[in-house]
Amino acid sequence: SELIKPYLGSKYKVTEVPKSLIFYMSKHSGPVNEIQWCPLREQSHMLLSASMDKTVKVWDAVDTGCCLKTYSCHSCAVRAAQWSSCGRRILSGGFDSMLHLTDVETGKQILSSKTEFRISALKFHPTESNVFICGGFSPEVKAWDLRTSKVLRVYKAAVQQTLDILFLPEGREFLTSTDAVSRDSADRTIVAWDFQSAAKISNQIFHERYTCPSLTLHPKESVFVAQTNGNYMALFSAQRPYRINKKKRYEGHKVEGFAVGCEFSPDGTLLVTGSSDGKVFFYNYHTSRIIRTLSAHKEACVSAIFHPVLPSLLATCDWAGEIKIWQ
Repeated sequence: SELIKPYLGSKYKVTEVPKSLIFYMSKHSGPVNEIQWCPLREQSHMLLSASMDKTVKVWDAVDTGCCLKTYSCHSCAVRAAQWSSCGRRILSGGFDSMLHLTDVETGKQILSSKTEFRISALKFHPTESNVFICGGFSPEVKAWDLRTSKVLRVYKAAVQQTLDILFLPEGREFLTSTDAVSRDSADRTIVAWDFQSAAKISNQIFHERYTCPSLTLHPKESVFVAQTNGNYMALFSAQRPYRINKKKRYEGHKVEGFAVGCEFSPDGTLLVTGSSDGKVFFYNYHTSRIIRTLSAHKEACVSAIFHPVLPSLLATCDWAGEIKIWQ
């Protein structure tokens, strides 16, 4: 993309809150569960989307707003999809219990594997590009190796479902958020794991009685944020014992049972989240105050993500199947 080229050689500038709609992209016939910019900076005009309509799509979301390709390898809703680090493959998992690794250009499946559970979360390892973690409607979370198409390790937690997975820096440890909220407390809501040994490091991280549909890591500081069904985002240390920061809470948006995603801007100054009322909320990371809200969608806005290179470009998606690009 000619728009991205001038930014590739220079340092990321300060993130600006987008003000206007550039593209309205609506080709999905069901809710969009996930969107992700291509991690390869030179190819970051491409946006991936996974939908309840059983498809994964790739869009040119910077220059044209057009759908470049649709992949229909799943027979049920696609709950999770991730770019590979090289930007040439897409890993997807769905309610058909299938894992597919698809070649972006040809659309052919490089790998297809059936799991024992419906998949709701996938994450590639940050340093081992052939390894990913898969979770879903099961007490187990599994690490897979793409080279062998086999399960490397199994992480056993006494839960019903994994809602999200977050690798901590370097990938030695990762977190899972689960739906295990008991009547008295929410221990086990966020569980920390040792990646290599599969040992549970801690399940006493978050003690409030809310599930956390999404987790996100700060790009520069050793902290992470959990989106909670209590209609606020909580801040934690990303180092043991992963203590919650009781002084900061990001509140004002609504979650209301939707898997609303949250993310930091690439420079770490802003925290952005969708909201079940269709708005996007921009919080100042340091003060936890709302800087601005954007009336983005009529239905629940489940994801809002900043472009990795262009400093004010934002993609949003919603429960009606719409994707919008803002600047």
